[in-house]
Amino acid sequence: MTVTEELQLSLSVKAARTLTTTTKTLPQMRGITTRWLLSQLPWVDVPAGSYRVNRRLTYTIGDGKVSFYTTGARVHVVPAELTELELLRDFTDETALTALAEAFEQREYEPGDTIVTAGRPLDTLILIAHGKVTRHARGEYGDETTLGTATDGDHLGAELLAHDDATWDYTARAATHVIALALPAETYARLNGRSEPLRAHVAEAITRPRKPQNPKGEASIDLSAGHDGEPILSGTYVDYDPSPREYDLAVAQTVLRVHNRVTDLYNQPMNQLEQQLRLTVEALRERQEHELVNNTDFGLLHNTDLKQRLTTRTGPPTPLDMDDLLCRRRKTKFFLAHPRAIAAFGRECTRARIYPEPATLDGKRVTAWRGVPILPCDKIPITDTGTTSILAMRTGEDDAGVIGLRPKSLPDEYQPGLNVRFMGINDRAVTSYLVSAYHSAAVLVPDALGVLDHVEVGR
Repeated sequence: MTVTEELQLSLSVKAARTLTTTTKTLPQMRGITTRWLLSQLPWVDVPAGSYRVNRRLTYTIGDGKVSFYTTGARVHVVPAELTELELLRDFTDETALTALAEAFEQREYEPGDTIVTAGRPLDTLILIAHGKVTRHARGEYGDETTLGTATDGDHLGAELLAHDDATWDYTARAATHVIALALPAETYARLNGRSEPLRAHVAEAITRPRKPQNPKGEASIDLSAGHDGEPILSGTYVDYDPSPREYDLAVAQTVLRVHNRVTDLYNQPMNQLEQQLRLTVEALRERQEHELVNNTDFGLLHNTDLKQRLTTRTGPPTPLDMDDLLCRRRKTKFFLAHPRAIAAFGRECTRARIYPEPATLDGKRVTAWRGVPILPCDKIPITDTGTTSILAMRTGEDDAGVIGLRPKSLPDEYQPGLNVRFMGINDRAVTSYLVSAYHSAAVLVPDALGVLDHVEVGR
């Protein structure tokens, strides 16, 4: 050992730190995200605790999804779900529905297989149990155009129930592996002949007068235009939905506990209660955004109209898919997507040699498409098979869009829609505070919110 190593010539750093104060950060938290949805959603104060959305009367037209169940490799349609077909809506004969459900034949198609061909006789009703089917037709100049994508629960050829001389208006091809249930025309004719209730219901549904409605399915308003002279003008009134939707405010809560000795003796240089409360509020706000997306009652993913749900053409989110989603509504304010979905869209743009210009929102540069910001939200779930959803929305009451709901005022309000209430001190000198965040969301008209489903993020 050398002399230099034996002798200490000055005060060590370790010893010196006993007489000094360190510079500290505020308590950090990894769970804090940007929470774009909370910041960009217009919030409407709800003094009464509930919010009613009055709409024009809309007629149900039977465009819902059909459900299935499996027995081993065999797929079956749930008999009662056949009433989602327009001509079978409100049909209640369980025996006839069961016989009809059992008559479907299971068929499977590989990607690229043609399922139906335009111009051929419409001789099969097809229910899509699993997979994607793209529909195509000839354009005005002879080129092929894409009409849309059908996926799990959709159906093709429901006109078979009403006509035996119809033809296919489009060509349908399997975009992925497809499992379908098919009902041949001759099988349906045999069942229809045996079941008097089925035959009578379909005959009545065909001849039932269609209630006047606009292209959106709302009760029509009769108007006159383009006339001259003094014709008799149409008389009309605006019919309202007799059972409007009411949204009740939901709550996310927790109890914050702090020992009095901590707040009495260890409150410098940082206020312990303030920091405890800050992190608790951050966690509540994260949960609040999760509920706004995923809650089965008011969450955006569960309150999207079926006509506003699209599916990707091939899996990854391409510019064409985003255009389809964008054109379904006016004044789209922003897209909302999982960060992995945004990355997948970026890869598709690069593959197509398209480089979208970013947008500036609240002073921050964000990814955009057609000038509409694409905002990240990790609360949108990704399934075990690597698929997620992308939302597009118009916002605000003035534009009949999507809005957030919160109470107008609260006792002991700490932030808008959030309060902190003192609950008392127990016999262990622990002080408790009830922290509550009240919230909900409403979609004022169906086309304010759209969803692109089955977005693959792994390719």
